Amino acid sequence: MTTHPLTHPQSKTGLQSLWVWIAAVAVVWIFQFFFVGYVDPYYFSIVMYSGINATLAVSLNLVNGFTGQFSMGHAGFMSVGGYVSALTTSLVVAKYPGIMGVDAGGPGIEGAILLVGALFLGGLVASLAGFLVGLPSLRLKGDYLAIVTLGFGEIIRVIVLNLNVVGGARGMANIPALTNFGWVFSVCIFTVFTIWRIVNSAHGRRFLSVREDEIAAEAMGVNTTAVKVRAFVMGAFFAGVAGGLFAHYLRYLNPQTFDFNRSFEIVIMVVLGGMGSITGSVLAALLLTVLKEALRPLQEITRLDFRMVIYSLMLIILMLNKPNGLMGTREISDVYQSFREKLRVRFGANQGSDQKGAKK
Repeated sequence: MTTHPLTHPQSKTGLQSLWVWIAAVAVVWIFQFFFVGYVDPYYFSIVMYSGINATLAVSLNLVNGFTGQFSMGHAGFMSVGGYVSALTTSLVVAKYPGIMGVDAGGPGIEGAILLVGALFLGGLVASLAGFLVGLPSLRLKGDYLAIVTLGFGEIIRVIVLNLNVVGGARGMANIPALTNFGWVFSVCIFTVFTIWRIVNSAHGRRFLSVREDEIAAEAMGVNTTAVKVRAFVMGAFFAGVAGGLFAHYLRYLNPQTFDFNRSFEIVIMVVLGGMGSITGSVLAALLLTVLKEALRPLQEITRLDFRMVIYSLMLIILMLNKPNGLMGTREISDVYQSFREKLRVRFGANQGSDQKGAKK
């Protein structure tokens, strides 16, 4: 039986290293204003989808990795946030067409405010859906919870298929183009920062205690149902925000986009990256998004779609060699500290042997 460490090696808290996160956001917006126009549109789309997938994977890891539950309905929360935010911006733009003023290659200040408001609303409705689903179903465990959450995703898809206000089976088209590189990766950084701070807080310790031993956590006075619902709601919120970004980048939503295959993809990212590793979720999201596109030329050469076969085989090989995922429960800070320790031990030992030789 494998056990997960409840804490990572000591490192600076999110607030102490806040300048690092601010610098990262600043770099993102510098790239948005000065370099985006020089990137090939095809490769740029892969980068954008990678950022959205990273947000989805990190948000699901809060539920599956840090709280130890097994949710397979993340695509449902993504669709709720996507449709709500897209409907909001479409109605506002239809009434006030001038709000779509363009400034410096992206939406103007009015469009930016509209996007932020729509994303927040989409995330809020998705988190409400997460609460309604999570409250009764999170008393279940393991496979039963996975079946319930998977069923929720399919229920959402069928409901959307029959809603004419969002296009029904035809899909929702002409969504305002408000998403850009800056917003996608600013949200991704904010998601990583927020979940990192949550995990390293008192609330995070409760999440980890439920993952390690739910009975022991209850014996220590932890309301395990409330903890699981809280994690579910937080994960659903960020999934809804990612859905809003996806909608305003692709500018078209179809219910088939959010079927159970989409939920499986997000779960694979979490498992491959490492259950309980934020860094692993980001790396796996980038790897799998790029891998699917890197195999596309093979389909053009062979005239046969072996892409998904090879994609699946590579995943199997990876999981056989790294059963705990790429990062396990480690973060990039843990890897850095381990590397520094190895260097210190190695060069310290060499320095000590040199000093002994000099004395002789």
